[in-house]
Amino acid sequence: MRIRVINGPNLNMLGIREPEIYGRETYAGLERYIRESAAALGAQVEIFQSNHEGDLVDYIQQALGAADAIVINPAAYTHTSVAILDALKAAALPAVEVHLSDVRSREEFRRVSYASRACVAVVAGLGFEGYRRAMEILL
Repeated sequence: MRIRVINGPNLNMLGIREPEIYGRETYAGLERYIRESAAALGAQVEIFQSNHEGDLVDYIQQALGAADAIVINPAAYTHTSVAILDALKAAALPAVEVHLSDVRSREEFRRVSYASRACVAVVAGLGFEGYRRAMEILL
C-alpha cells in the first residue's frame, strides 16, 4: 500500500513548540518513526509537510492515482479548512486524521474538525504512535 503522510502547519517546529504538549522529539524524529513504522508494516510512504494551506490541498489532490491512502495531520487547519476537507473528498481515498495531542481535551475550538468529515477514523493523543495506528487502520 502506498500511503501519503501529510503534516500541516507548525509540525516542523516539533521539539521547540510547546514541548509540554507535543513532546521534545523533532520533526526529523517523526519522519524517521513514520518511515520505520511503514517499513515494519510493509507499506510505502511519502511524507510531506507544509505551513501553507494551498500546498497541502495540492498535495492531497496529487495523491489521486499516486497513492492508495492518506494519513493527515492538518494541525491548525483541522479547525478552519473547508479547502482541505474538499480536497480529501475530491481525492476520495481512504484517509485517517492524526493528532499528536488529545485535541478533544484541549481548548473548545480544537474539538471542531472539518477534515474528519472525509476520514474513516481519527487517532488523537498517542504522540508519534498515532501515525503507526493510522497506517494500521488503513492497512
